[in-house]
Amino acid sequence: MNILITGASGMIGSALHTRLTKSGHQVFRLSRSDDSAPFHYDSNNERVHLSKDTDLDAVVNLAGANIADKRWNAKRKEEIINSRARLTQALSLALSECETPPHTLLSASAIGFYGNQCTAPANEDCPPGDDFLAEVSVRWEEATAAATHAGIRTVLLRFGLVLNADGGVLKNLVMPGGLAVVGSLGNGSHKMSWISLTDAIEVMMACLQNSNFAGPLNVVAPEVVSNRAFAQALSKARRRPALPPIPAAIVRLMFGEMADAALLASGNICSTRLNELGIELRHKDLDSALSHCFRS
Repeated sequence: MNILITGASGMIGSALHTRLTKSGHQVFRLSRSDDSAPFHYDSNNERVHLSKDTDLDAVVNLAGANIADKRWNAKRKEEIINSRARLTQALSLALSECETPPHTLLSASAIGFYGNQCTAPANEDCPPGDDFLAEVSVRWEEATAAATHAGIRTVLLRFGLVLNADGGVLKNLVMPGGLAVVGSLGNGSHKMSWISLTDAIEVMMACLQNSNFAGPLNVVAPEVVSNRAFAQALSKARRRPALPPIPAAIVRLMFGEMADAALLASGNICSTRLNELGIELRHKDLDSALSHCFRS
């Protein structure tokens, strides 16, 4: 297939690019800086330009500003939403206007869609939450409307924490020099839903190949763990001590609004739809996933 990836330089996009190329697909990147590129995004005019020389079979939309890069304020929150919703809306419109539209759009979202889930696990049928990260995910997903209305099969990938030693959350939890790992945050009881990068890539490959699958999908492993258990498992996998717990008050002082929305919130999420793809996750438990991440 001819496949376009947005956010191709990120952790997930880079791994997917490699996997698709090895499988014999032709992969294109959406440029945000080179107006001469065959596929590029003009952010000033909010237009995605698609090459007329290449008919796309599928598009994987992974672009979006990192929510943890900077402390949140009104301007940063607007950047986080706009980097996702505006590009996705422009992309969806451009795809809908193609003479020969692609048959598939995979568009990233996040389990933040459900807000703070402390009790029963949330699945794909559950409504959105009411905090900032839920708003981000809702706006992100709504921006695919033009593609859906054009008959393009659209899958909304609600990613949990994607685990990989070289990027994402794990990179921030291992101290410089690898001498220790970050301990639990607050009382450590809040839940964490995750998936290994390897499994996340295979889920996306299955979504590309399954022509009957559409709609939301929680991209998470079946095992949900507490933040305290996550810190202990990370310490074991890295064979390094975990630092003492960081009190919630200190987390809030350091990170502001992001603390309660992202770092101390419970993400108790499951998937009732992964089995529709007919694949078996390689890493169903956290120890297996972390062992794979840090294998020597």
